[in-house]
Amino acid sequence: MRDILIFQINMNVENIREFALSFPDVSEGFPFGESVLVFKVVGKIFLLLPLDEIQVQFNVKCNPERVIELREEYPESVLPGYHMNKKHWNTIIVDGILSWSQLKEMIQHSYVLVRGKK
Repeated sequence: MRDILIFQINMNVENIREFALSFPDVSEGFPFGESVLVFKVVGKIFLLLPLDEIQVQFNVKCNPERVIELREEYPESVLPGYHMNKKHWNTIIVDGILSWSQLKEMIQHSYVLVRGKK
């Protein structure tokens, strides 16, 4: 059972990582230590992915109006951004309530907000 859980965690983390790296000009690194994988565009963070959590989760930027809507609609899966500005960041819990499509949309939204207009 433990092996299945570890496999599921690793698959979710790898899927999120691959999706984040699919955007132009994205870099990844560990500026806060080995336990949090950070994704940047134009030198700014758009996604933080903790690697030491039992439940896969990540932080993404979001426009302030949408932050509130998402937290109200998914109170167990969308939380105020852990160690982040609560007005602009959400922590997303990958618990099966949100679909892979919704997770990708949140990551893409964060990327676009941080990248800005080109």
